[in-house]
Amino acid sequence: MAGEALSERAAELAANLAEVRERVAAAEAAAGRAAGSVQLVVVTKTFPADDVRLLAGCGATDVGESREPESGEKARACADLPLRWHQVGQVQTNKAAAVASWADVVHSVDRARLVTALERGHRRALERGERPAGHLLDVLLQIDLDDDDTRDPGRGGARPGEVAELAEVVAAAEGLRLAGVMAVAPAGVDPRGPFERLAQVAARLRADHPEATVISAGMSGDLEAAVAAGATHVRVGRAVLGARPAIV
Repeated sequence: MAGEALSERAAELAANLAEVRERVAAAEAAAGRAAGSVQLVVVTKTFPADDVRLLAGCGATDVGESREPESGEKARACADLPLRWHQVGQVQTNKAAAVASWADVVHSVDRARLVTALERGHRRALERGERPAGHLLDVLLQIDLDDDDTRDPGRGGARPGEVAELAEVVAAAEGLRLAGVMAVAPAGVDPRGPFERLAQVAARLRADHPEATVISAGMSGDLEAAVAAGATHVRVGRAVLGARPAIV
C-alpha cells in the first residue's frame, strides 16, 4: 500500500475504532457496568495484514479471523505484534489443527469431535514449538439461539440443553481451557431476547465451571443489546473496517 493511501487508511481506521469504542463505553454506562468491562474484538477477516498492523498502531489488542488458510497466514505475518487472536467463525474438523497453531481463543466450539480435533492440533503445535510451553487454548461454546421453527442448521451452535455435556468434554481436554460462551443473534428478530437467553445459559455454565466467565455476543449492528445483556466481548468488523471485500 502506497504511503499516502496507507496514511488515509490509518486515519479512517483510527476514526472508526474511536467511534466504536465510544459506542461500547456508552453501552457500558447505560447498562450500569464498569468502564472497560467489555473487550472489543476487531474482526479483520478478508482484510489484509496491513490493516491489522494499522489497528495495532491505534491500540487494538484483540483481532478476529475465520477462514483458513488466510487466518493462519495473517497471524504469522503479524506475529511480532502484541495481539490476541480469536477464531470467530465455524471451524471444520479437518481445519482444527491449523486453527490451534495460531488462535488464542476459539469462539465457535459446538461439538465433541471438534474439541478432540483442537486438543490434538494444540498438542502438535506445542510439540512443533508453534505455541509456547504452557500455552492454553481458550474455548467458547457456541450456542444456537434460534427457535426450533426458525433454526438455521448452517450457522452452527450447540442447543442450550447440550451445553453441560459439551462443557465437560472441553474441561477434560488437555491444553484447552473452557472460557465461556458465544452466540450470534438470530436474523430478523430483536436481539435483546436471544442475548438474555444467552446470559441465562452462561449463568448455568458458570454454576458448574466458575472460570467460564466470557460471554461473546454482539456485532456492529447489535453490540448495545449484547452489552446490556452482559456480554464481556463484542465482535465488530464492518463498523471499524468498512464493507468487507468480495470473496472470490
